[in-house]
Amino acid sequence: MDTESPSDSAERFKLYDELELQEFQDKFVIKSHQSPNHGFWISRVDGNINSLDGDAVSESPTKTSTIYGVVGTIRLVVGTYAIVITSRKEVGSFLGFPVYRLMSMRVLACNEALKFSTSQEKRDEEYFLTLLKMVESMPGLYYSYETDITLNLQRRSKLVEGWMSKPLWKQADPRYVWNKHLMEELIEFKLDRFILPLVQGSFQTAELKLKDSCAKLTLISRRCTRRLGTRMWRRGANFEGDTANFIETEQLLETEDFSFSFLQVRGSVPLLWEQIVDLSYKPHLRVISHEQTPNIVERHFHDLSQRYGEILAVDLTDKHGEEGQLSAAYAAEMQNQQNVRYVPFDFHFHCGNSNYDGMKILYDQISEDFEKQRYFMIDRKGDILEEQKGIIRANCIDSLDRTNVTQCYMAQKALNLQLQRIGVLTCSECISMFDKENGKFRILWAEQGDEISQEYAGTNALKGDLVRYGKKTLAGLIKDGISAVSRYYLNNFHDGIRQDALDLISGHYTVRRNAPSPFQRNSFEPLSYLPVASALIIGSLTATSFTLHQAGRNTQQYVSSVICAGITAGIMAIVKANGRQFCSRPRLCGLL
Repeated sequence: MDTESPSDSAERFKLYDELELQEFQDKFVIKSHQSPNHGFWISRVDGNINSLDGDAVSESPTKTSTIYGVVGTIRLVVGTYAIVITSRKEVGSFLGFPVYRLMSMRVLACNEALKFSTSQEKRDEEYFLTLLKMVESMPGLYYSYETDITLNLQRRSKLVEGWMSKPLWKQADPRYVWNKHLMEELIEFKLDRFILPLVQGSFQTAELKLKDSCAKLTLISRRCTRRLGTRMWRRGANFEGDTANFIETEQLLETEDFSFSFLQVRGSVPLLWEQIVDLSYKPHLRVISHEQTPNIVERHFHDLSQRYGEILAVDLTDKHGEEGQLSAAYAAEMQNQQNVRYVPFDFHFHCGNSNYDGMKILYDQISEDFEKQRYFMIDRKGDILEEQKGIIRANCIDSLDRTNVTQCYMAQKALNLQLQRIGVLTCSECISMFDKENGKFRILWAEQGDEISQEYAGTNALKGDLVRYGKKTLAGLIKDGISAVSRYYLNNFHDGIRQDALDLISGHYTVRRNAPSPFQRNSFEPLSYLPVASALIIGSLTATSFTLHQAGRNTQQYVSSVICAGITAGIMAIVKANGRQFCSRPRLCGLL
């Protein structure tokens, strides 16, 4: 099977990269700058999409602006909303084609009919619109107008002739298309040149110069949308075997004569388990016993082996405490996986004291499998010289911090092998001997780790200095402390609503008119009770402090201090006992 050259693909299909948005009293008109007759309009009354024709636009718009793409549309309780790209930044190229990061979005409301709705419908619409507004600040969204960035180089090389002349949305792997649900109406109306598949993840690139050779290094991570969510509200797997925080990471090395690709994946432990926030710093972790668990694990690894070949499952979780119980449950299930090698490695035990070199212990255990899996290699003519025959699937508890350190280490090993293969390095040399270029490599991996951590946990990655410098630093420890506190706050008081936003835009929750309101199921509103509880605790602590200060004056003040302290302790005990109720919880979908 042959692939088309990139130049052929670019000539035969390209999306419109600059659009004109015209705003009228009754419609939004979106058309191409390059081809003004090509476009469509959306009614602001009923949200219906119509092809652009000569009669559609006769009056002058109230406002005209430039946009850079259409993310998609979504229908809520009453209105339809279109999401458009208002700014972008070119961040590099993927196989010769420009790649952009989405910098800002705008939600266009087509909801004039809302004025005729019931009060409950208006309240529901307002909440859904709040969720939609959160989409405007979603991090880590990337796209290209000229090529599909959801497919790794090895998969692209095996596409049938003519595949890359199809519209980009048809080329794309749906599991990595972040706005797949939002594109459905545009697809229905065959607006192919306006349909822009977005990937959430990370895209980093750097130029390397080793001796007399120049090379381009690109790191692209693709987040799977099948179990999209936030850190505490999407753990483990669902019944189909899809896991939370599942990300394919591709490291591309491009020289004048050759291109290399090295793939790794990460994802949550593929069991049914949960860790519900309850105001404690480290919520209780519970492995859910279910008769379907063996089938879930089987489905997960069968899917991986179908796509990547042999699987090496590296488990970086602790081997004690509740995390150890999860690791033990994982290990027990993996005994039944005939074609997967499971390797447990206690990262904190071996690398916990700033010992990045402890990764060598893991590498020694898996080096034989790692070198058998190889990497993908193709020459300038498109001839395949090497294929990657398997993949490392790594996880820790969040599949963020420890996982990123480990994947960086393995990627460095792969890069050394590739550079040695083409003679840039001798068999006794490695990239770490070149401080400047090794620094660029480490920065790529550190910034990628920060970005995918922002998407799942809301903060930069922990242990980032291990990736950047190979050791912990004082500045890194301070940053980790700030990130840990931020994660606590976000997990407890923000991620519930963020989870609802992700479920809404991904189509995991579909709004249906005339259906019961999802916001009437629970009358308890945690966000309204939390300030009251906080005020009572602060007030009681203040009163206790004041009475203690006055206690030396008479016995009555001592009694008052004891009473205030008792009240404070009682309020804190009640809040702690009902911690889950005071946290932000998702309201649209269940945990599985």
